[in-house]
Amino acid sequence: MKKPPRRTAERILSTTLSLFNRFGEPNVATTLIASDMGISPGNLFYHFPSKEMLVNALFDEFEARMRHLLPAAADVQDLEHAWFFMHSVFELIWAHRFIYRDLNDLLSKNRHLESQVKEVLQRQEQAFVKLLRGLQTHGLLTQTATEQQRCAIHMVVMLTWWLSYEYVQDPRHAMEDANANRSALRGAQQVLSVLLPYLNPQPKTQLQSLIKVYG
Repeated sequence: MKKPPRRTAERILSTTLSLFNRFGEPNVATTLIASDMGISPGNLFYHFPSKEMLVNALFDEFEARMRHLLPAAADVQDLEHAWFFMHSVFELIWAHRFIYRDLNDLLSKNRHLESQVKEVLQRQEQAFVKLLRGLQTHGLLTQTATEQQRCAIHMVVMLTWWLSYEYVQDPRHAMEDANANRSALRGAQQVLSVLLPYLNPQPKTQLQSLIKVYG
């Protein structure tokens, strides 16, 4: 059966996301989006009267997907599961990487993101605390409640700024689609490396092996 054509608004968001991810939000004008789609600027304006509305719609999609993903942290029982969970988080971030690439600039001019990004970070921190508690319950690591909180914050910080680090290392190519899997693997490796000082001997060896295999 032939798929029904996508609505214009959906096509606009898909094209905008691709252009934002590739070139960065500040470098993409609405005229470029319309030209890339082969529609008139007026048609684009009809659906999204401002670029800020495009940014907000894309961020809301990202936030909804992150909210759906994070509860899986509470089900993590071993390091391999933790690895694939973290990899999934990085894959989602990569799919909306313009947010993280241009985060400071976006926050400085967008009140909607100013509040919503903070909520995303808080939910990530809460999810990582649950992940750490689960690993401790299953005998993989030893942490005090204070150490768990601090470790979760460190994980969120690394998660938030990893793509900025990648971009600085290779500004011309870091954000290209071909680097998606490699970037997600490196990010998962770095975030989970934060656990090494707290892991018991056998799980510590296991994580080091996972880093060698996937990192």
